Amino acid sequence: MSIERIKQMEEYLDECTGAIEQMYEQLNRMEELREKMTALFQYYGSEEWYEDREGEIPQDLKAGVLSEDLVYDAIMDVREEAFRMLELGTDILKNRI
Repeated sequence: MSIERIKQMEEYLDECTGAIEQMYEQLNRMEELREKMTALFQYYGSEEWYEDREGEIPQDLKAGVLSEDLVYDAIMDVREEAFRMLELGTDILKNRI
């Protein structure tokens, strides 16, 4: 029996269970936001988006959604993280468990 190994593995267990709990919470949040993300991503580049960009925008109105970069970057970030989740999930299922 190795006390040090047991301590090390217990530390790994604590880290893993904490990370799994955080991932669970974040995935739930992403599922809650799915409809809003879809609506935002459909709005970006649509006729309505172009109409809104051409209108007179008040100085005090937050309108980052009308920029070309912010929504595009968000779309690319979501896609990149989705691919990372797929790759990690596939690796875990194929090689680790």
